[in-house]
Amino acid sequence: MRPSAAALYLIILACTGWTQKPDDVLATAAGQTFRVSSLSPETQKDLIDLPAKIRQARLALLDQMVSRRVFHAEAKARGITIGKLLADEKAKIKDPVEAEIKKVLDANQDKLGGLTAEQARKQVVAFLRNGPEQKALGDLYATLKVKYKVVPGKDVNLTDLTPTDAVTTINGTPITAKEYEDFVSVPVYEGRAEIADAVLGELNDQIYSAVIIAEAKALGIDSSALIAREVSGKMKDYSDTERFALEEALKAKLYPKYQVKILYPELVAPRQNISADDDPSLGPTAAPVTIIMFSDFQCSACAAAHPVLKEAIAAYPGKIRFVVRDFPLESIHADAFNAAKAANAANKQGKFF
Repeated sequence: MRPSAAALYLIILACTGWTQKPDDVLATAAGQTFRVSSLSPETQKDLIDLPAKIRQARLALLDQMVSRRVFHAEAKARGITIGKLLADEKAKIKDPVEAEIKKVLDANQDKLGGLTAEQARKQVVAFLRNGPEQKALGDLYATLKVKYKVVPGKDVNLTDLTPTDAVTTINGTPITAKEYEDFVSVPVYEGRAEIADAVLGELNDQIYSAVIIAEAKALGIDSSALIAREVSGKMKDYSDTERFALEEALKAKLYPKYQVKILYPELVAPRQNISADDDPSLGPTAAPVTIIMFSDFQCSACAAAHPVLKEAIAAYPGKIRFVVRDFPLESIHADAFNAAKAANAANKQGKFF
């Protein structure tokens, strides 16, 4: 019997409050039990503190969601984009005086590396402006919360919320718990996944060591001899990729034999529906894989990623559709929005790529 949408929603909320204790069993293998207490002190602390950190993050994410809504409302009222609104607010901040810039430069001479004097100066100016800029945006947010009548609703960390409960209202329009959960699903997953990676990384290292010792003992040899026979002795090009493949092959043979069971709960990544209907694209629309790149024409990282993507796509002819969506970061890239408009004009003429 499939659970209802409301029941699934309650399960999601319950999982965010899931806690671990030092004696909780995370895995068993080769007659051994691996507990939370088997992990390094740092990972134990991260795992045990995770529920509290997620609760704090959920509150911060609600504030982020509200800020986006009120900034969007204000940008619409002014007839500009959110990026332009934020850029205009930051532009009100005056640059630091030369004495402040020189003081920071003199105190950080050993950290400037190969930067030119002009590059170093720009970084210092950006650093000194950052605090005042963030304060200005915070002050604007506080003003807009009053202007757009932001009223708190139910606590987002309550376990008995229903999808239609209002967690905040803006100008009388509620943000429902369902809307909120959709908004936070990815960042909450990423927070949990970061800890899960650390936990599973340590567990796999411990389990691998345990089954190697058990197998070596069964064969009447020491562990180093077994590794030499199954891994290092089979290597030809001595690359990390080759070593990883040989180790995985050994695990595939030994893990079933020594009854390895990972009991740490598997995380399920959230799925999002992303529109790509009228955006510039290359490749067949029915391709089994679609890559959507959110790009800023003034972003050096985007520029660096593009040839890598082209190379990856070329390796699978006819199997990948590549879509480009606009994501101009106007608050830091003054020309990004106009570049996106120019690219859209080119796209209408069939000349985007």
